Amino acid sequence: MGCGNFFFTLTITFSVALITYIIIFVNAPLRQDLPGSSQAGLSVDPIIKMPGNRKAALSNKKRLFHTAVTTSDSVYNTWQTRVMYYWFKKMKENGGVDCEMGIFTRILHLGKADQFMDEIPTFVAQPLPVGTDQV
Repeated sequence: MGCGNFFFTLTITFSVALITYIIIFVNAPLRQDLPGSSQAGLSVDPIIKMPGNRKAALSNKKRLFHTAVTTSDSVYNTWQTRVMYYWFKKMKENGGVDCEMGIFTRILHLGKADQFMDEIPTFVAQPLPVGTDQV
């Protein structure tokens, strides 16, 4: 009889803790600024709204999107990246003044430059050692 009462109490306690967690943390808005930004001293409580003067200051800033794509030197990856970059430039041109498309970067994880460096903005990353991606 006492063992059943213990599990009932444990279940109720766990349920209340889970519901509290969901209410406080899951419904909180995600931060959109980068870590270590100049506003590190200011914190916003996720339960209350952002102060009006700060909200107005942030709404005047235009935040552009940075599109990044990882690729290798394979024929298919190269073709796919060239097509994506073509359509990125086309949509950016047609977007007008209010276009929020920023820049496009190809992340080439080959370790050396290739023939498309002049065509597509590229960052060359060193490849991982063999077996690093295996568990």
